[in-house]
Amino acid sequence: MTSRPPLSDLDRLLASLDHGLRTVFAKPVAARPTPRPATTTQADGLPCAATAAPELLTDAQAQLSGALMRINHVGEICAQALYQSQSLVTRNPALREHFAHAAQEELDHLAWTHQRVTELGTHTSYLTPLWYAGAFSVGCLAGLVSDRISLGFVVETERQVEQHLATHLDRLPAEDLSSKAIVAQMKLEEARHAEEALAAGAQAMPAPVKLMMKMAAKVMTRTAHYI
Repeated sequence: MTSRPPLSDLDRLLASLDHGLRTVFAKPVAARPTPRPATTTQADGLPCAATAAPELLTDAQAQLSGALMRINHVGEICAQALYQSQSLVTRNPALREHFAHAAQEELDHLAWTHQRVTELGTHTSYLTPLWYAGAFSVGCLAGLVSDRISLGFVVETERQVEQHLATHLDRLPAEDLSSKAIVAQMKLEEARHAEEALAAGAQAMPAPVKLMMKMAAKVMTRTAHYI
């Protein structure tokens, strides 16, 4: 069996454009089932997957959960943009594969958060195209500087996202076990993505860059909470 020749730069650019359009405008499809809260309804007392029946949330609780999950959905839109742009500009095939693998797991996150936002009766951010374009530009810039800087940007981004998800676990209503199950799984995988990028040779970001990233994240989260 002969292997397929590598894609040309134009082919990869067109594939990246197609992926971006589908990320922004199409309904995402997960490769893995949506995480659900565990129950202990089995006869042997062991946990089993809960049914998909929605929790009985008050209007205020559903509104809060919907806003927080909308923010998380925006974060996953940005993650797709970052990994796509970094994969596009790197000349290292192994690193390109690394970004592609991480992007696939983040695509599951995107689908899970999209599904949960819908279940909560609210909407995803109306500024999704803007979020994607901004993150894609930043990812390209980091990747064009160097692969180590690109990986360092991943490490810092994922660590900030992990902290942000931990905050959401505290802020989500105690009754909203479905949202908590999704966020908890995402938090575990974001932490692993940071460790994998670090092991791949990431260069630590300077303190001013970290501060700028935190400030940009605050603007994004506060805006996406409502819009």
